[in-house]
Amino acid sequence: MALPPFQTFLDRHAAELLRFLVATIGREEAEDCFQETCLAALRAYPALAPDSNVRAWAFTIARSKAIDAQRARARRPVPVPESPDRPTFDALDDSGAWGPLAALPPKQRAAVFLRVAAELSHHEVARVLDCSEEAARRSAHEGLKRLREELA
Repeated sequence: MALPPFQTFLDRHAAELLRFLVATIGREEAEDCFQETCLAALRAYPALAPDSNVRAWAFTIARSKAIDAQRARARRPVPVPESPDRPTFDALDDSGAWGPLAALPPKQRAAVFLRVAAELSHHEVARVLDCSEEAARRSAHEGLKRLREELA
């Protein structure tokens, strides 16, 4: 089976890749990471094996770009707020739906998102997170357990 044209692939998976990046690194940096993900995927797409799981492959690239963005964020200076009475907002908490997910540790947050929202199998989640299938299953389980406890 031949790979679809890159634009067709991108049309099918762009929204879920962007949602993954928003859930992983926040709304402020997600669009930049998404663009970097698309460029990296476009460069590597011609060399991809025809029988590859392009969806999981794209999530793997997105995860790498998110890690790069988090590392870059850690090296940036931290701005000091002008006024202590000014409210601060978590990038994922603007709708209220992402608040509990944003509180999870990064690996659990990614595993829960990939398993529930992106509907990837545990095997695919393990591939994206670069861990064993059991570790991916455990991260998703622990993350969902914590979310249930917080929502109860």
